[in-house]
Amino acid sequence: MKIAMIGTGYVGLVSGVCFSDFGHDVVCVDKDPAKIAMLEGGNVPIYEPGLDTLMARNVEAGRLSFTLDLEQACEDADAVFIAVGTPTRRGDGHADLTYVFAAAEEVAKTLDHYAVIVTKSTVPVGTNRQVEKVVKAAAPDLEFDVASNPEFLREGAAIDDFMRPDRVVVGVETERAAQVMQEVYRPLFLRDFPILRTDLESAEMIKYAANAFLAMKITFINEVAALCEKTGADVKEVSKGIGLDGRIGNKFLHAGPGYGGSCFPKDTSALARIGQDFASPMRLVEATMQVNDEVKRRMVEKLRDLCDGGFPGKKIAVFGVTFKPNTDDMRDAPSLTIVPALVGGGATVTVVDPEGRREGEALLPGVIWEDDPYKAAQSADLVVLLTEWNEFRALNLRKLARKMRTSRMADLRNIYDAGSVRAAGFDIYEAVGR
Repeated sequence: MKIAMIGTGYVGLVSGVCFSDFGHDVVCVDKDPAKIAMLEGGNVPIYEPGLDTLMARNVEAGRLSFTLDLEQACEDADAVFIAVGTPTRRGDGHADLTYVFAAAEEVAKTLDHYAVIVTKSTVPVGTNRQVEKVVKAAAPDLEFDVASNPEFLREGAAIDDFMRPDRVVVGVETERAAQVMQEVYRPLFLRDFPILRTDLESAEMIKYAANAFLAMKITFINEVAALCEKTGADVKEVSKGIGLDGRIGNKFLHAGPGYGGSCFPKDTSALARIGQDFASPMRLVEATMQVNDEVKRRMVEKLRDLCDGGFPGKKIAVFGVTFKPNTDDMRDAPSLTIVPALVGGGATVTVVDPEGRREGEALLPGVIWEDDPYKAAQSADLVVLLTEWNEFRALNLRKLARKMRTSRMADLRNIYDAGSVRAAGFDIYEAVGR
């Protein structure tokens, strides 16, 4: 099959590369000349483990190409995927659908044959019906179907998620569209991965509901962690105990400094607004958002206490600023709340992150970037473990402690245990919920 992928951001590029690895002929189109030039040169504009190798293999095989020309991308396409951004709209929390509708209109004016127009972007309930109206208005005689195919990719593990998914959700209205989508995902059908066929509205809701539920699990365990600190319980033991319940499961029960990233903050906000628009408030989701913000502020106060009540004159080394490891994504990362509070409070802040500097330099002004954690910790009063990169899981703690002016550690990801850290020479070790 021939697939056109509109948008070469995280979702569009990963999906396009993986579809080409399925054996499809994929053309990825974008309006950014610099991005297309980079891709044509064999360079990947995002950090995702293994994506560069997979992309190169399929370009070499002739199944994957990149262009600025939408007409070229849509020529003979069986399916046209819209994978453009849907950022949170300023002022009201809704998803901004400007790019989705603009792409749909351009596709309608370009297509001259039947195709399935597939919304891959995360969009509120009812969006695909609006896409259908946009296409009909722009090209009344065009024969087409609309499908909803939300993505469930975890940054840092996106290729594996695409190739071995928990499920694929496909919202369609006609058998013809269903057949096209079955061919698109044929390799997964043949390997018996769950393919859920549903209606457009349910497919749209599944995406938001799934992300909101996972965000609630994270926020729940962070609230439990705060209570554990006051009662003397250990949140890691509590997480293990409740996670062994098959009805709950152990995923997303790791206490920390709050959730961030490209999906959870944006999607919980959008779902809360959808509920308000339909006079059906999503109170648990709204509380999740509020508590998540409070968790980040609570981490700042934890660090302030470790700095003898104030940040002025302190040197603090922060290890990790991306919202999670194995990505360069800084969107809504806890670091964007915590690090500015340290700098604004008068601390000298050094930062180490394997992939975060490219975005972080603009987002975290006033910090000093280092490549080596031990150099960053030289004469520091406090080390903060903020993102659980593998590089920070096996630090030479004795060497680290000797470098510091006062050997104190705030382990906001519960990577280490207190006994081993103190045995290595740290005077103070603080974790979350322990």
